[in-house]
Amino acid sequence: MIGSTITRKGQVTIPKTIRDRLGVREGEKVLFVIRGDDVVLTVVRGTILDLKGSVTPVQRPEDFESIRQSTKNTIATKLGRPA
Repeated sequence: MIGSTITRKGQVTIPKTIRDRLGVREGEKVLFVIRGDDVVLTVVRGTILDLKGSVTPVQRPEDFESIRQSTKNTIATKLGRPA
């Protein structure tokens, strides 16, 4: 078991052995996931920006209003509400 101390500002240093084990480096992002009375530290491996260009548009220029309406309809259907 490895411990750390919470600072006055609520900050915690992740011990080097843990950082090394997770492969976490300065500037990378982590998430704190609450599971009951426990908190799990998870490393964020990439962001939505890493997906840029991975989807080819159906048409150019894109019809964003149509996309928004389609998304609203899908969500409304899932929630059992009228679109």
